[in-house]
Amino acid sequence: MNYADLFRATLPETALEIAALLVLVIDLGFLRKTALKTRTAVAALVGVAGCGAALWALQMQGSAGLSYGDSVLLAAGGYIAAAQAGILILTALTLLLLIDSAFTRNAGEYVAIVLMAAAGGLLIAAAQDLLVIFVGLELLSLGLYILTAFAKSSGKSAEAAMKYYLFGGMSAAFLLFGFSYLYGITGSTNLHAILLAVYGWNAYHAAPLLYVAIVLVLTGLGFKVAAVPFHLWAPDTYEGAPAPAAAFIASVSKVASFALLISIATAASHVFDGRQFTAALTATVIPAGAPRPHVYLGFATPWMLILTVFSVASMVLGNLAALAQTSVRRLLAYSAIAHAGYILLGLAFFTYSPLSTNAILYYILTYGLTTIGAFGVVSVVERATGSDKLDSFLGLHKRNPLLAGVLLVLFLSLAGIPPLVGFWAKFNLFVAVLSVGAGPVPFALVALAIAMSAVSLYYYLQVLKRAYVMAAVDESPIKSHPVTLIVLLAIAAAVVVFGCFPVLLQGWIASFYI
Repeated sequence: MNYADLFRATLPETALEIAALLVLVIDLGFLRKTALKTRTAVAALVGVAGCGAALWALQMQGSAGLSYGDSVLLAAGGYIAAAQAGILILTALTLLLLIDSAFTRNAGEYVAIVLMAAAGGLLIAAAQDLLVIFVGLELLSLGLYILTAFAKSSGKSAEAAMKYYLFGGMSAAFLLFGFSYLYGITGSTNLHAILLAVYGWNAYHAAPLLYVAIVLVLTGLGFKVAAVPFHLWAPDTYEGAPAPAAAFIASVSKVASFALLISIATAASHVFDGRQFTAALTATVIPAGAPRPHVYLGFATPWMLILTVFSVASMVLGNLAALAQTSVRRLLAYSAIAHAGYILLGLAFFTYSPLSTNAILYYILTYGLTTIGAFGVVSVVERATGSDKLDSFLGLHKRNPLLAGVLLVLFLSLAGIPPLVGFWAKFNLFVAVLSVGAGPVPFALVALAIAMSAVSLYYYLQVLKRAYVMAAVDESPIKSHPVTLIVLLAIAAAVVVFGCFPVLLQGWIASFYI
């Protein structure tokens, strides 16, 4: 590895960091005395341009990645490139929603932090080494804590940020502790080397400590994706954070975190595909007469069991708790917990095949796109009514028909109603789970997921009922910024088009494998 390789491998992240510095220079150096709306619009557009430059850099990056000796530090191409492209597109959409916001006078700093957090997300998606994973997670997390507290005049924002920070600090400690155990057991920080060692004889006698390490790592990562029982931060954060920041947290951070889990599952499945596992065992000296360790004692069984427990708990608690919410933001938070449960189900029954990888990636990208649109609608209604309560949406179809139409499309997609993209996301994921085997356990879990999806339809319809059926207390029009309305209509159109023609998004994901 040399500096040229390092620069090429981190070219998208470098583009984002340069854009962040450029935003600060323009906002603080040239536009300090300009009107707030102008500063916000310029900062957001420069940030979007930075995301565009990073997308171009991603194409120039190739698929070589970054290695140090025999260890891969950053991977590139394939599902990693698709996840990184999704992160950049979703970041640009959240920045466009900022144009109509007025929760802060420090627009340049806000956009710079978003771009730096997105750079952390890119690192997480590509990381193949424990140290790089931790650096990327902390870069992303620190940005999210600050973004949550950016509405300085809001007590809810400060409270949510403090809770998020405290929970995040504890989860980082658990994660780092688990990483230290993995390093102590295997003598390596590289994912592939760790899993090869785990499946070999050297880690056989360390099995109890290995299980502790897996639990600690999944505890830390479970916090990042808001899986039960590590979800307590999500409702307060979604409710208290500024709407663009909440959209960023609900979409970009989820895509990055689940891309990391895909990397771990892919590495485990790839190691177990036969050749590498056989080589690891034949290169290991096993004492005469000693029993040969069963492969699933190493990693697969505890990993699958813990993820399955997280998945079931998240699907059940997330959907049932959403039924009792009167705040649409908190409803979306518990909905996000439930969606994390669906995705974790796919990861629990992950196979090293394009079917599993593409199904999970398809789900997280479409969910991220839809939830940004949902928070965009909520932010417009919240600014007009001063509240995000369910009754704030009364008569929305009369007060702003286009906004009500967007809300209808997005919420039905989140519920998984055909022919919208959310239906295909769930369909592909459930097919991938059932393809693992025809046993009763995958079938029962998919049946539970479908039942919970039916529950989710009820609370989504509660919002739509107020928007379309119940009479409005106030029928004055709700106005939205033209840019915000265009972005929301584009998101709704994408949800419909990708639902009617799912091959378009599937083909786009497949193009990164060429």
